[in-house]
Amino acid sequence: MSDVAERGLVRQWHELSARHAAVFGALECQLQERHGIGVNEFEALELLATCDHKCRAADLTEAVHLSQSATSRLVARLEREGLVERAMCELDRRGIFVTLTEAGRQRYAQAKPTHRAVLEETLRETD
Repeated sequence: MSDVAERGLVRQWHELSARHAAVFGALECQLQERHGIGVNEFEALELLATCDHKCRAADLTEAVHLSQSATSRLVARLEREGLVERAMCELDRRGIFVTLTEAGRQRYAQAKPTHRAVLEETLRETD
């Protein structure tokens, strides 16, 4: 790889990283301020709201881009707030399902317009 190509590649990485940080920071601030949840909590609620209100914990881990232990702590927080419930998988007792409660469905519905408005604003600004 030439020096010019390498510098271009590194510049693209820095621009992508900066864009992600700007969007994530704006989302985190607005979701916390207006709805008392962070980006990861919102992403978990959105996945549950769009997959028939129930999914395997492992699928949730992939969707929120966290480690298994971090996702477990996230689910525990959401469960304490009454936004989700955990249930054992009937077919595989090692598997755990996470289900959206009515309160979780409402919180998601309230936060979704904020999420989308922040995305529209921040992604438009950086284009």
